Amino acid sequence: MKISARNVLKGKVKSITHGAVNSEVVVELPGGTEITSIITKNSVEKLGLKEGNEVYAVIKSTSVMLASD
Repeated sequence: MKISARNVLKGKVKSITHGAVNSEVVVELPGGTEITSIITKNSVEKLGLKEGNEVYAVIKSTSVMLASD
């Protein structure tokens, strides 16, 4: 897999919650950090995603926001 995005994180699908059109996919990274992605239900089916599958979270953005307490 070649991709232009620099932020590619490998993890495992922890859970998938389907809605009418979109699905929420929670990916657990090594160390326990979780990333949640909202993708179409059709994309989940095309990728064959299931709990326990290894996946890559690809983060591509032109803006990065930071917050501090």
